[in-house]
Amino acid sequence: MTTERTRPLLIVEDDLALQKQIKWSLDRFESITASDRASALQQLRKNTPAVVTMDLGLPPDADSVSEGFKLLQEILTFDPDIKVIVLTGQNDQANALRAIALGAYDFFAKPFDPELLTLTIERAFRLFDLQQENRRLRSLQHPAALAGLLTRDSEMLRTC
Repeated sequence: MTTERTRPLLIVEDDLALQKQIKWSLDRFESITASDRASALQQLRKNTPAVVTMDLGLPPDADSVSEGFKLLQEILTFDPDIKVIVLTGQNDQANALRAIALGAYDFFAKPFDPELLTLTIERAFRLFDLQQENRRLRSLQHPAALAGLLTRDSEMLRTC
């Protein structure tokens, strides 16, 4: 199993000072950053992170949440198992709840407690790993020996 330090965490934040602060506060993770939807999608394809933190207000209209919601949907279309943690403004609970309804893992209001965010990210990595392991184990199960057998013979049906 890999550690948080060797696995990418994607941080999507258009405010570069805040982006740097978030990256610094989450220094136990191998963080990669993006400042808009296009660069986030590029990093997503290049690094395939298990966990993403993202702001909803992204360029070209940082005062709107439309780019953030588009990005959220594109991330979850790329891989529905990616855990997306939305970082929102303090008075943005309606959008945070909308993000959860669309499939985000969790949300935090800015300013956030770095320790709580770290714990949530660690939990998100663990859940992602458990889901991957569960999928792997299910793929190893052998189908029933008679699965897919088609017959009209009453004796064969009784035997099966």
